[in-house]
Amino acid sequence: MPKLKKSEMRLINSIFNMEEGYCLDFSNRTMAEFFEDELNVEIYNDKYSFNGTSKARRIRAFIEVEDELLVSKLLKKLYEHKASILNSPKDDIKDKKLFDLISHIESAASNVAVSKLSEKAKVLDFDTVSTDLDRALNDAKNDPESAITSACSTLESVCRSILVEMKIKLPKSKDLMSLYKEVRKPLGLTPDTSAFPSDIANDVLKILGGLTTTVEGIGALRTHAGDAHGREKGYKRVDSRIASLSVHAASTLALFILETWQRSYPGKQLNISPTGS
Repeated sequence: MPKLKKSEMRLINSIFNMEEGYCLDFSNRTMAEFFEDELNVEIYNDKYSFNGTSKARRIRAFIEVEDELLVSKLLKKLYEHKASILNSPKDDIKDKKLFDLISHIESAASNVAVSKLSEKAKVLDFDTVSTDLDRALNDAKNDPESAITSACSTLESVCRSILVEMKIKLPKSKDLMSLYKEVRKPLGLTPDTSAFPSDIANDVLKILGGLTTTVEGIGALRTHAGDAHGREKGYKRVDSRIASLSVHAASTLALFILETWQRSYPGKQLNISPTGS
C-alpha cells in the first residue's frame, strides 16, 4: 500500500472533487459499476468503510489498504473518467503533479519484488543473493553496467545453490541459461510439465516459456552491456532504466525460483559460496 503524504491526498481530493464526500459525477450505482468494471473490486464491501461510508471516504480507504499497482491503476482510471466528462475542468499544474504521483507509486510497486527477495534471502540464510542484490540496487543509477552484471549474478547464485544443495552436477557451461535449464527440471518448471491444474495449465506454461526468454535476455544483456568484460574507451553508457529493468526482472525470477524450492523442500536452507568460485 502506498504511503501518501497529506499534501498528496489533498491533491487527489482536489482533482477528483472529493472534498465534500463525493467523487466526480458518480452515484452509488455508477461508482460500484466503475470499480467492478475497471478494477474487479466491490467498493461497497465493508473492507472500505472503516473511514466512513461516503464515496470519497471509501476511495481514500481503498488507497490506504490496497497495493501500489492497484492504487496507480485506480488513479489512472479516475483521471480517464474525469477527462470523459463534458466540460470537466482541467488544471495542467495539478494534472502534472498527479502524473508524477502515479509514477512515484508505480516505482514503489516495482520495488516490491526486490524487497520480497531480500526478505526471502535472509530467511533462507542466502547471503550471496543478498550481497548481489544489494550491489545491483546501489549501482542501478550510478553504475548501470555493474548493476546489470549483479542482476545476472543474483539469478546465477539462486540456480547454482539449488543444484549444489540437491547434489546435481553443475552444467559444463556455467552461464545463466545453462544453470537455469538444469534447475528448472527438478523444480518442475519445464515448459512440458503437467504439474498444474488443467484449467490453468496452458496459461502457466506460457508464463514459464516467457521466463526462459527473460533469463536468456538477462544473461545476454550481461554479456553485451555488463562490466564483466571490461569497458573500451568511449563506450556508450547503458540507460539506467534498462539496468533497473534487469535488476527487477532478475529479482522477480529469483523470488519465484526460491518460493518453488521452498514449496518442494520445506525447511531446507541454502548456503553457497559466491558464483564463479
